[in-house]
Amino acid sequence: MLRPAAVFDGETMHPGWAVLVEGSTIKAAGPAAQITAPAGARTVELPGQTLLPGLIEGHSHLLLHPYNETTWNDQVLQESQALRVARATAHARATLLAGYTTARDLGTEGADYADLGLKQAIDQGFIPGPRLLIATRALVATGSYGPKLSVDVEVPQGAQEADGTDGIVRAVREQIGKGADIIKVYADYRWGKGEPSRPTFSQDELTLIVQTAKGAGRPVVAHASTPEGMRRATLAGVETIEHGDGARRKYSSS
Repeated sequence: MLRPAAVFDGETMHPGWAVLVEGSTIKAAGPAAQITAPAGARTVELPGQTLLPGLIEGHSHLLLHPYNETTWNDQVLQESQALRVARATAHARATLLAGYTTARDLGTEGADYADLGLKQAIDQGFIPGPRLLIATRALVATGSYGPKLSVDVEVPQGAQEADGTDGIVRAVREQIGKGADIIKVYADYRWGKGEPSRPTFSQDELTLIVQTAKGAGRPVVAHASTPEGMRRATLAGVETIEHGDGARRKYSSS
């Protein structure tokens, strides 16, 4: 039994509450005098501490680190997958210790299916970390993502390119088959250096992505920052819009 100074339930602070835990399950929470611990239970006193439910991180990239440390291009092109997984292991531990018990990891950004192994290592108890919902490689329209170097040089991309009916269905099914809990699609992005973001997939393509994923029981989330990208993603039936910058600019004054 955990006996902190208070328990925060997400809405209200409750001084004098206790939490009864059995294994990894919370069995009871309430005023300490009303909770009876079973014989042999251990009581952990937490004076001056407040307990709260585990937090949920809605948009993370454990396989990346801040761009003021290393640019996105350099992470994708110059860091080995082994190095990125080692760093992600540290990120997973730090995330859990910060109080986040669940995280949606929305794309490996060039690290292929490394998030699957990270999730499995956490689930099997090899490393500490939050429960992960993973999007694996994410989907982009051909030519719309990066890295982009000389036109004479083919470089690994930060997400999986897919176009048209056959290509999109195959890519979605491939990611699901490899272990994706979520399908992430980039509904808009910068086609060229210095350009503003513009829509990438057509309405029909986005709708097909959602239909294919939902048929397999997977939700779709959309990176979208422009009004048109958000409109298409919403009409397609995505679960969430990620970023949504253009909506704030366009509608904040009305």
